[in-house]
Amino acid sequence: MKGKKPNLKNVVPMKGDIQRHVPEAPDFLDDEARKVWDELAPELVRKERLEPLYAYQFASYCACVANFISATACLALEGLYYETKTRNGIQQKKRAAWGIQQEAMAGMRRDSALFGLSPVDAARLSSDSQGDLFDEVMKQLNGTD
Repeated sequence: MKGKKPNLKNVVPMKGDIQRHVPEAPDFLDDEARKVWDELAPELVRKERLEPLYAYQFASYCACVANFISATACLALEGLYYETKTRNGIQQKKRAAWGIQQEAMAGMRRDSALFGLSPVDAARLSSDSQGDLFDEVMKQLNGTD
């Protein structure tokens, strides 16, 4: 055989479409949260971000999304405010669904960061490591750059 022998460090193994087990949604989730789980869990498993150890954290995210959907539907039907007569006259007050929606959005933002469900968090999770601070400098000094 002629030519240079192959360097195995240059070979990138094929990942292919490896079928991984997608865990079932926990029993305590309501129907809307289960829909969210069924929609997102396969993709998170494919990206290796949903391990059995993290099922409750992901269930928390799904419950927040379900609360957000329900509260948003209520606000669409009933409106953001209602009027009430007080000793100071007629006032507009926010509906309870508005507060539920805001809390759900805060929970979604918090929990979505754990699974890389925003562009910034996805980039943070996809980076291999922080790297060595002096790696580039040492390469230049050693002449291996």
